Amino acid sequence: MNILNGILALIFVAFAWLQRNDIDPEIYHNASSLDSALWLLFYLLIAAGFIWLCFRKIPRFFFILAITACLIEMALSGPGLWENLFGDQPFTMTQVSMSADDARVELTREFFGALIALAAIVFQLWQNNRSEASEK
Repeated sequence: MNILNGILALIFVAFAWLQRNDIDPEIYHNASSLDSALWLLFYLLIAAGFIWLCFRKIPRFFFILAITACLIEMALSGPGLWENLFGDQPFTMTQVSMSADDARVELTREFFGALIALAAIVFQLWQNNRSEASEK
């Protein structure tokens, strides 16, 4: 399991690296470098969780905080996904290029980013609970 955790940690470090310069001015609620920095830190936190699990259990507050953050982000970006799926324009995740000129596209990407993060956190929680059960 440690090898898988290491691979997943590297994947989330790569997500953070790609996020480092994703500043979307005037597109998504006037997003700024703060938005980008928060995503970067969140992806790094998930990567750290995978490394942490290689050595010890993660405290419950980590999961409560991380799952709450994912659900809030999914609630905030969900309307953009809905508009992308059922709105007047055809569904797209890339537009002509990967630029985020359309708010519904950026919101759709952020929704799926939060969903991927949530899946990773649930996997970490499962591992954490499994290690607690094996200690008893």
